Amino acid sequence: MINVGSIDRSLRLLLGATLIAAPFLHLLDDSLAEFGTWKYVMLGAGVAMIGTAIFRFCPAYALFGIRTCQTEQS
Repeated sequence: MINVGSIDRSLRLLLGATLIAAPFLHLLDDSLAEFGTWKYVMLGAGVAMIGTAIFRFCPAYALFGIRTCQTEQS
């Protein structure tokens, strides 16, 4: 079951990669230093975004009946 379209998939990949990379950037060390646990939350969210983009399935979309991909013609 696929419910994530190509534009949505691209945005999820980009956002996921950004969220994964942000805690490791030395430019952001000062601004993220006080966040502590939020670094791990950002990593988790980034991994979830990448995962939903790879598998083209979003559980939240399925729960609410949302589809951003083209419907299959029978």
